[in-house]
Amino acid sequence: MTTLTATIPLAKSKAGQRLRRRFLIGRVLSYAALAIAVLLVLFPIYWMIITSLKLPREIYRVPSLWPKTFTLDNYQKILSDGQFLVAIRNSLIVSFTVTIISVIISSFAAYSMVRFRYRFRGFVGRLILFAYLTPSSLLFIPLSIVMAQLHLGNSLFGLIMVYLTFSLPLSTWLLQGYFKGVPREVEEQGLIDGLSRIGVLFRIVLPLSAPGIAAVAIFTFTGAWNELLLALVLITSESQRTAPLALNYLITSDVLPWGPLMAGAVISSLPLMILYFVAQRFMVAGLADGSVKG
Repeated sequence: MTTLTATIPLAKSKAGQRLRRRFLIGRVLSYAALAIAVLLVLFPIYWMIITSLKLPREIYRVPSLWPKTFTLDNYQKILSDGQFLVAIRNSLIVSFTVTIISVIISSFAAYSMVRFRYRFRGFVGRLILFAYLTPSSLLFIPLSIVMAQLHLGNSLFGLIMVYLTFSLPLSTWLLQGYFKGVPREVEEQGLIDGLSRIGVLFRIVLPLSAPGIAAVAIFTFTGAWNELLLALVLITSESQRTAPLALNYLITSDVLPWGPLMAGAVISSLPLMILYFVAQRFMVAGLADGSVKG
């Protein structure tokens, strides 16, 4: 009896040691995986910044992780004529306009598909999904012909209209999921209190879906900011170029000016970094407000 009593704590102690060992191994493996993921994500950004600060002779010789001489000549080259700043301005105009219009229209479309019942609603929803899944590489020739016939080629307005054809399906599809998460009881209470459907959308549904709207705005802005193929087909004037297009035209024949290219990439990344920083705080605030209201 005494031997059995002494064996039980010993077994428990060994089992506890095995559990602690497995827990420590799991944490070490998790942190190692996270470290590798962070390295894979951050290393290209680090390489871009470091390359933009190198002299040409250091860029084209054996690659190094740290420049011997830091220089801002690459930034001076790309900013000297002012055309790249014009391209940044054009990208800001196009991206903000596409984002605002897309969020407004898709909010109405998604809410109608979630809350209203009408004929062919499911068919329209599938069409929206198919439109989102259609690759832009299949449509740039028909779109360029349509824009030319409408006399909207080589203009920021035409580029905005083309981008909306791709951003609206995605925004509508994403917002449907967020609007479905808003309880019907809250909307019915608003209708009882005298709100119209538009009032319910703007005063109840949209505030409760603020994180979703922020996510949709981020996706839309990022897609419009980084798009190159359609801009390359539709824009021919230097004054109408967007930032990715301006970077693309830095490449002449087989010459790759890596220094100015990386400097331009760093500059064009700054608006996105600022947007993600601000939107992250907004999304956290929206989640907190929604939890309190719910």
